[in-house]
Amino acid sequence: MKIYKAKDYADMSRKAANIISAQIIMKPECVLGLATGSTPVGLYKQLVEWYKKGDLDFSAVKTINLDEYKGLSQDNDQSYYYFMHDNLFNHVDINEENVHIPTVSNDHLEDDCKTYNDMLNKVTIDLQLLGIGGNGHIGFNEPGTDFNSKTHYVDLKESTIKDNARLFFNGDEDAVPKQAISMGIQNIMDAKSVVLIACGKNKEDAVKGMIEGPVTPELPASVLQNHKDVTVIIDKAAAALLEKEY
Repeated sequence: MKIYKAKDYADMSRKAANIISAQIIMKPECVLGLATGSTPVGLYKQLVEWYKKGDLDFSAVKTINLDEYKGLSQDNDQSYYYFMHDNLFNHVDINEENVHIPTVSNDHLEDDCKTYNDMLNKVTIDLQLLGIGGNGHIGFNEPGTDFNSKTHYVDLKESTIKDNARLFFNGDEDAVPKQAISMGIQNIMDAKSVVLIACGKNKEDAVKGMIEGPVTPELPASVLQNHKDVTVIIDKAAAALLEKEY
């Protein structure tokens, strides 16, 4: 596991964008696993800026998103379909046929999971981007998730709902969906390489456990200690509890 400490959010975003852009340049037809939430917004802005300068070409890139909420339509501005198009896809030359985000039909969640997992079984993710939840979740793989899990539907923990409420109108916890579909931990671990980004004091406990704690399903991100190619980019606040020098 390679650990890089960034000066601040902007520095973290640039460092992560550099790694992703290098992947695209070296392999134009690469498969990128993508994440949502507030943490990668700056990274996506940087990729869009470089695309507009002519430095990046997304025309052959394939993308696979980690997760999607249950109960939100694609045009809902809190859906991850909307997020990805608003922050990245609408601003670059990606082929919509190469974009993969879980479809959540609400009434057939098991079928939706199987369809997504069947798609994942046919590809290899070259680089998987991750954030980390305050409780250590990656994707929506909450504490207690089996490390062998594949795409599944999830009952979100109260801590996750509270964390995500800030992204909804007036911070309304009642507006946050209580279920989602997520790639499983095994799907994530199957990626050739992983880049995880984290910032802020509210992530310091999870980052500490992920890097220096025991590998346990109670902190899902700790499984990344077992992956052969993981890069972690964190700001000073998220790194505050680390005991070793990196």
